[in-house]
Amino acid sequence: MKISPIDIQQQQFKTRPFGYEKAGVDQFLELLAEELERLVRENLDLMEELAREKASLKELRDREETLKETLVTTQKLTGELKSKARRDIDTMMAEAEVKAERLMHNAEERRLELIKEVQEIKRQKIDFEVSLRGLLEKHIRMLDLNAVEIEQNDADARLLEEPLPFAGHPQQESAAQAAQTEDDEDRPK
Repeated sequence: MKISPIDIQQQQFKTRPFGYEKAGVDQFLELLAEELERLVRENLDLMEELAREKASLKELRDREETLKETLVTTQKLTGELKSKARRDIDTMMAEAEVKAERLMHNAEERRLELIKEVQEIKRQKIDFEVSLRGLLEKHIRMLDLNAVEIEQNDADARLLEEPLPFAGHPQQESAAQAAQTEDDEDRPK
């Protein structure tokens, strides 16, 4: 039986000439003791449960705080990583642009060098053709002169082979040959 505070306040004991009835007071005190014991146990159970709930709540709050800190840290790291990635990308883009500029510059320089080399080769080809043409013309002139000399030599040789008009006598022939030899020796070579 549960006893409420109102029950305690309204409890009436039988009176006797010298006080209350002892059995009724003892019975009520036993009821009060049982109820008080039950309430103490319930209170202890509730306090233990409250302590567990407080510990659980503290643990949840600690977790929540840790999660908040982790979230803030993650957001900061994410922001820093994004910033670093942007800086890295900007740096890589700038380096790539510089490399591209350098490659374009080197390619342009190489193109100009090749143009100069082609022009130099064309000039050398023209010089070679001119000198070859001159050499060929010189050789042609020399061949023409040689042909004229050969014709003159052939004409001279024919003259030598022709009999002399006064060649009828052997003495005259030997005198003519001697005169011819002297003429050949006097002639400039």
